[in-house]
Amino acid sequence: MSREGLARAAGLGAAAATAAALAGCAASADEPVEIVFFQFKPEATEFFADVATRFQEENPDIRVTVDNVPSAETAMRIRLVKEDPPDVLTFNANGTFGEFASAGVFHDFAGSPLLDGVQEAYVEVVQDLGAGEPGAVNGIPFAANASGALYNVEMFEEHGREVPTTWEELLETAEYFEGEGIVPHFAMLADAWTAQAPMAPLTAQTQPEDFFEDRFAGETTFQEGWREAFEKQATLFDLTQPDPAASGYEQGTRAFAAGESAMLLIGSYAVPQVRSFEPDFTVGSFALPATDDPEQTTLVSGVDIVLAARADGPHHEEVERFLEYLLQPDIVQEYAEQQVAIPTLEGRQNDDPALAGIQEYIDDGRIVGFTDHQFIQAIPLGPLLQQFLLDGNLDAFLTELDDNWDRVAERRTWGLGAVEEQ
Repeated sequence: MSREGLARAAGLGAAAATAAALAGCAASADEPVEIVFFQFKPEATEFFADVATRFQEENPDIRVTVDNVPSAETAMRIRLVKEDPPDVLTFNANGTFGEFASAGVFHDFAGSPLLDGVQEAYVEVVQDLGAGEPGAVNGIPFAANASGALYNVEMFEEHGREVPTTWEELLETAEYFEGEGIVPHFAMLADAWTAQAPMAPLTAQTQPEDFFEDRFAGETTFQEGWREAFEKQATLFDLTQPDPAASGYEQGTRAFAAGESAMLLIGSYAVPQVRSFEPDFTVGSFALPATDDPEQTTLVSGVDIVLAARADGPHHEEVERFLEYLLQPDIVQEYAEQQVAIPTLEGRQNDDPALAGIQEYIDDGRIVGFTDHQFIQAIPLGPLLQQFLLDGNLDAFLTELDDNWDRVAERRTWGLGAVEEQ
């Protein structure tokens, strides 16, 4: 890691990861090498524990200690402060991952055979979140998800409705169901983050080209680039149940599963939650259109699980063997089918019916990353968006969003800003 990278890591509350590489005693020739596997996703605890066990059976010279953490971002910062970064980890490919990557915390996989067979579009999504240096690839996409809309397939069929492919068709569909006494979209504003799900495709399709590069450079504003998207989002939230702030994610997924709405403005990651309530219909999905040109519709698909390794770690060979094992097509496929996720490997797909409506976008590479993943925790995007959708004051919302962004982004140490700055 460069001296500049170490300084950035310290700014995150982390000391140099290289110092930790010298900590501890090397295993003797008769003892297996221990690597710590930091695992963030609670729904996948059993899966990754089982995979680690299988790996150890085939690699008895390596012991994998799985560290399942309840709050990954906080736990990772604590580890960095203690100069104890994990050897290998899963993480959500979001703004915080971008912070860590930009600070040089993670190994650079650019040019590694571990990336062979991984869809380039998902590699670019990871790079756009942040990189230790231009061209670096600080994480390997393992599983993806998509943000658009879930819908009740049988309800659509019973009412003779087609899946909307344009913004106008989306509005017409919502207004039709409202006229039939059916809630078009069930809002979950008690949990502010849920509003970011439809925000991502709306902003991705309506913002100017290179918007975030220009925003980091101070050459544009959210007032200028995102007004259309939020006007459209406000329109969609006028077509929800009464008192949308009274329900959160659990209530909304339960209501949708009970047939109380035709659609749910949320991503594919919510399908297991919906199914846990045993709906008596097929859960479908579609890419949320934001324009009246179907050719302009893109699928917002983020890397739900990115695999990463500590920079300058002491067990590089063992970590590489473990990552190679995790990236076997059958294991990636097994995870995707268990979690209703999208495989990131070329030639692989998940045939779950909940993903059928978005598969063509994945096959064609018509995907973009989550725009909200360019934000870090210090910018309160969710609460600001929640307040706007409740009070309707668009100018105040955009002004506050710009002000918060400018106050934090002066550092420009993450995401596209960090890459452009170097």
